[in-house]
Amino acid sequence: MNIDFAGKQVIVTGAAHGFGRAIAQGFAARGARVAAFDVNTAGLEETRALCGEGCTVHMVDVGNRDAVQAAVAALPPVDILVNNAGGVRGQVGRPIEEVSAADWQAIFDVNLSGAFFMAQAVAPAMKHKGAGRIVNISSGAGRGISLTGIQAYTSAKAGQIGLTRQLAHELGPFGITVNCVAPGFVRSNPTTERQWEEMGEDGQARLLGQIAMRRLGTPDDIAHMVMFFASDLAGWITGECIGVDGGK
Repeated sequence: MNIDFAGKQVIVTGAAHGFGRAIAQGFAARGARVAAFDVNTAGLEETRALCGEGCTVHMVDVGNRDAVQAAVAALPPVDILVNNAGGVRGQVGRPIEEVSAADWQAIFDVNLSGAFFMAQAVAPAMKHKGAGRIVNISSGAGRGISLTGIQAYTSAKAGQIGLTRQLAHELGPFGITVNCVAPGFVRSNPTTERQWEEMGEDGQARLLGQIAMRRLGTPDDIAHMVMFFASDLAGWITGECIGVDGGK
């Protein structure tokens, strides 16, 4: 399957490491112009070096609507948006009565509000062109429960799946598809590395035993699904959420 994105303008949020970096590299390797968004400037510079000349980096907090609008307005019209920014913002699982309003909102800002603000910013140009691809990166936590135990995280990731379905119906008449990838557990960033270590050997073995393929995935496994959703091969697929988790 030969997937090519020559001449396409792509935005990848959360591109400073992990899934976002792998996705940015995948698009750059296939000829796209990639705008990498993140708040981690050092990580963004590493991503730019790995992606090459076709990649520009932009320090953007996707939870800030005004910043998102300004950043998108400074780019050529966007053909493909990948909403990958997310995570737990350094939080750990706690009993519900110990979670503050600010901690709850911080996770929603980056995971769900950010996806909405980004889609809102790119939609007008996509509508004008009559084509576009939006791919949201949710999580297995959005379809079940979170290994982190963080209530806001699983709720926001479930919200991304709902947003995907709603936007698919709103934007479909304009030739825009909106799909979602729900990754399983992948050791892709400091948070997941810490989770893996805290499981211990027995916990790690239990986790692997629940996966049909009996192995963990890689960031490239997630990037490959994104490439498919963004390609012409997925032109009549929209509103879908695909689990990329090795089979659970």
